[in-house]
Amino acid sequence: DATRAVNKGQGVLFLYGNYAGDVMNFKIAAQLAAAEGIRVETVLIWDDVASAPPSDKESRRGIAGLIPIVKLAGAAAEKATDLEELVSLVTLARDNTRSVGVALSPGSIPATGMPTFELDEDSIGIGMGIHGEQGVGVDKMMTADALADKLVDLILADDLPIGSGDEVLVLINSLGSTTMMECLIVLKRVKAILTEKDIKIYDVLLGPLVTCQEMAGLSISFTKLDETLKPLWDTPCSSLGYTKL
Repeated sequence: DATRAVNKGQGVLFLYGNYAGDVMNFKIAAQLAAAEGIRVETVLIWDDVASAPPSDKESRRGIAGLIPIVKLAGAAAEKATDLEELVSLVTLARDNTRSVGVALSPGSIPATGMPTFELDEDSIGIGMGIHGEQGVGVDKMMTADALADKLVDLILADDLPIGSGDEVLVLINSLGSTTMMECLIVLKRVKAILTEKDIKIYDVLLGPLVTCQEMAGLSISFTKLDETLKPLWDTPCSSLGYTKL
């Protein structure tokens, strides 16, 4: 129904995180739309650097990097003259975004109240999913600065070159139970790291934008902005979850 509603005759772009259930349902929707003569293209979001190596991006999960990607996609949809141009712009936004997250405590299952995984009080889970999935690794509890160092190193070690003179959008996303104050402490360290590396911060997003019920933790996302993406980011938008003036 949603695909029919947004179709204006030029086709529809599906943009969503790379999770098995989502992929299955959107593939079915695309097949049903095609049967009705509606053209559908898909861009999968796979920004989580912890869940698979760069050589296997299609196995990576989509996490909080979806926020800047979807914002850029909305602006691109206004600018693009056809579906091919829209797919190209959104793919660039997706390919220029990297994220990694850490859980300090598990989320819970709404139907039962049970935790989605077990985590010792003195441990942190690296690379968890936004639906409460367990992280791909466990580390000992550390200071906020040490944690920021670790997460930024993981992003910058990936295959997206971000170096001196580059401009990035920084997202510090609370997973729900982590306070704004704690996110700001991490942001302060992230800013210091990027300043040391002469990486320029174009804009900052901070807050509980992509959450998991009762989960404590946060994620860091970088979107590398170029002269194509910057005007799309600067485009005003207004939605229930995010507003840019």
